[in-house]
Amino acid sequence: MRYLVFLLLFVFPNQLFCEVLISDYEDYEFVNNDFNLEELPFELNNPWGMTFINEETLLITEKKGNLYKINIKNKTKEKVNHDLNLIAFGQGGLLDILYYEGYVYFTYSHKVDKKSSSTAIARGNLINNTIQNLEVIFISQPGISYSDVHFGSRLAIKNNYLFASIGERGKGMIAQDPTKHPGSIIRIHLDGSIPADNPKFINKPEWLPEIYQIGVRNPQGMTLSPFDNQIYISNHGPMGGDFIGIVKHSGNYGWKEIGWGGKNYSYSQIGDGKAFKDKFDKPLLSWVPSIAPSDIVFYNHQLFSEWKGDLLVTSLKFKMLLKITINENKETVIRKIIKNNTGRIRDVEIDNNGQIYIIIDDKNSSIFRITKDHL
Repeated sequence: MRYLVFLLLFVFPNQLFCEVLISDYEDYEFVNNDFNLEELPFELNNPWGMTFINEETLLITEKKGNLYKINIKNKTKEKVNHDLNLIAFGQGGLLDILYYEGYVYFTYSHKVDKKSSSTAIARGNLINNTIQNLEVIFISQPGISYSDVHFGSRLAIKNNYLFASIGERGKGMIAQDPTKHPGSIIRIHLDGSIPADNPKFINKPEWLPEIYQIGVRNPQGMTLSPFDNQIYISNHGPMGGDFIGIVKHSGNYGWKEIGWGGKNYSYSQIGDGKAFKDKFDKPLLSWVPSIAPSDIVFYNHQLFSEWKGDLLVTSLKFKMLLKITINENKETVIRKIIKNNTGRIRDVEIDNNGQIYIIIDDKNSSIFRITKDHL
């Protein structure tokens, strides 16, 4: 395996890693577990996000703006009405969705005017297949003109704080400007109000009040670890440099001064060509070449008990679902669960029984379920 010397610690958060694993997906072997991959009979077009609202019901977004309530047990699919002011174009549209304590939270590309758009967050209540009491609780500033890329964006909740990833909209060094939201991780209260201990009020007075960390490119995965209580992200690099990292108060991942091992699409170097710099936060691992990671989630169930504690990572580009393990010697082992069996894997969720669900970001796509053969 081609990699730098590293010390990676998902499960020992009080110790620090010194270098970053540079990983190549071609080195990965398949898991040796027996499982069943089942395609469920639901027709979807470019689904983007999903969330369980009870043990058998999912809400699923489609990028073009549709929202569906799907009952896995009864095999029913119902459209849910909403009033979001979204614009669906390029990588934008109706994106992530998260259900929490009676509220449905959304990220989406918000139409500012005829020329510009922003990544935004709204919440509402699901009542009679309609999102009611809808309120927009965050709109990234400024609106970006003539860009249909890099909106982000995923949601995670920790201790009643809402974290969201905001893509840099293809504007590069904007991610180093903390007076603008693009290229950052934000943290707000569940109602959209600003936490008093965000960086602006502690040690970064020049930062916008919602910003928690800067220097990211296009983070399309985010999850709370039940093992160390930290928020993890997956981030798209350019040609190489996709990474997994931890969200840190007042942190800076360095885009676009550095590219985490990647290059520009023109094959030119990023900045001075250094993959990492000590003044910036280091990711836990970086993929060269890119795998185009989307959502991530930690596995914490008994169905695949040997996977407990592992991080599941979806890959759009290579149509893979990966599993990352940290063994007792602190060595990282990455295995392929599936590859080329489905399509571009956009999102992954796990039900209360430990069964794994993935959605495929393609037209006329499906939901797939991974479970044990004997179930």
